[in-house]
Amino acid sequence: MSAEETEPLIDDAARQQHNEHVSPAGRRPLRSTLFEGRKGKVAAVSAFVVVVVVWWLSLLFVRTLLDGRGDDGEHWPKPGQHSTAGRLPVMGYNTWNYFACDINETVIIETVSELNSLGLAELGYKYMNLDDCWHEPQRSPDGFLVANRERFPSGMNNLTDTIHALGLKAGIYSDSGWYTCQMYPGSYQNEARDAKTFQDWGFDLLKYDNCAEPFDTVIREGMVGKFQRMSEAINDLALASGRTPLIYSLCQWGREQPWLWAREFGQSWRTTTDIGPAWSWMSDIINTNSFITWASDFYGHNDLDMLEVGNGNMTLDEQKSHFTAWALMKSPLLIGTDLRIIANESLEVLSNREIIALNQDPVVGTAISPFRWGINPDWVSNSTHPAQYWSGKSENGTVFMLLNTLDVPSDMFFNLTESPWIRAGRQYAVRDLWTHTDNGTAVRNFTARNVPPHGVVALLLRDVDDEPDGIYPPCAVLEWCTAENGTRYDE
Repeated sequence: MSAEETEPLIDDAARQQHNEHVSPAGRRPLRSTLFEGRKGKVAAVSAFVVVVVVWWLSLLFVRTLLDGRGDDGEHWPKPGQHSTAGRLPVMGYNTWNYFACDINETVIIETVSELNSLGLAELGYKYMNLDDCWHEPQRSPDGFLVANRERFPSGMNNLTDTIHALGLKAGIYSDSGWYTCQMYPGSYQNEARDAKTFQDWGFDLLKYDNCAEPFDTVIREGMVGKFQRMSEAINDLALASGRTPLIYSLCQWGREQPWLWAREFGQSWRTTTDIGPAWSWMSDIINTNSFITWASDFYGHNDLDMLEVGNGNMTLDEQKSHFTAWALMKSPLLIGTDLRIIANESLEVLSNREIIALNQDPVVGTAISPFRWGINPDWVSNSTHPAQYWSGKSENGTVFMLLNTLDVPSDMFFNLTESPWIRAGRQYAVRDLWTHTDNGTAVRNFTARNVPPHGVVALLLRDVDDEPDGIYPPCAVLEWCTAENGTRYDE
């Protein structure tokens, strides 16, 4: 068909009718008018599509606000996940390391008072967490957990009200099995009931242990499924009640690599078996975690276990190393000593504002990682001599941790650009996070002199300027250091 055959046939009457509707500004062909009519239909359809898209995006935005924001205003990590809190590592107190089962409401309230009077709550230690042994040995006749009437005669609601009135939050303990580790009632097959009980009692956090495993023929779940049960109960309760969900702290001792899956369920996961108040425990835990530092970030943290600062016979330097490693690897920081009798030097360790600020960094959620193992070849596990040279990003610069794992003092040297976060050709202001002093600038390398046995050096390096002219060789790392004319400096 020719182009002419596609022209519309318009008789004189139609043309006259058309002309009567053309504006005085000028007459246009009827073909143009018809074409613009089709354009108008397309425009109308396009406008309708835009309205629908905007409407759908608005609904999605509102749903995100409703489903993804808790009472504290923080966004959930992703839709459907129960975490509205726990963006940063939890800081506070846990009763187990010092008191074990010897707990009662007096001990709890006195500890809360000490957290306040010693200035620890103001530094961020905001959670007062009960561990095992708070229960009656049996559930009530209708199946509910019961607080021990002798240890907690005023009841759990009164206890949490008091804790909250003193400015802190409250945590409680249960177990994923039939019983807790001290053989009090566990939460297996009672997850929804117990989660609601804890919420009704006013608790904000749940530590969830791994004892009294049901038979395989009963549970028919792996480690993942067993801990998922309580996660789903917490999530369902939060959605039903509209309240901020319990922070969920998984305590399954590093079994079955929780750093690969536990982030889906809670805000922290234990990476090892229990800690103890001696350097051998510290070095072993640091060694294990040196290979999985990548797993910690906002809303999910490797849990290196509760702090032992102030317990046992650790030297002051060992306590500093312990605290520094836990804080900079972004572990929860839970004090575990008797604050009523704590030594001043241990209190000073727990009160290091500059170290705490890095643990609670609001901009960078990732942990420090080793860049050189030191005693051992890189990536070699050694529970007595873990990695010695560590670095990581922070809001205010590059963090370094130098850990002397030897039993004698040692000088510790590194090239700045061994850390991936340092720029070549620059000089850096050096801040010592334990002496709280500014120690000049570092160019290309740094040496810490006479680091004590099992001691630590913690540094914050800030980029301040180009390195001075005339430094030789022209590259801090000689490998393939090459001039523009092709001259190599590594040969």
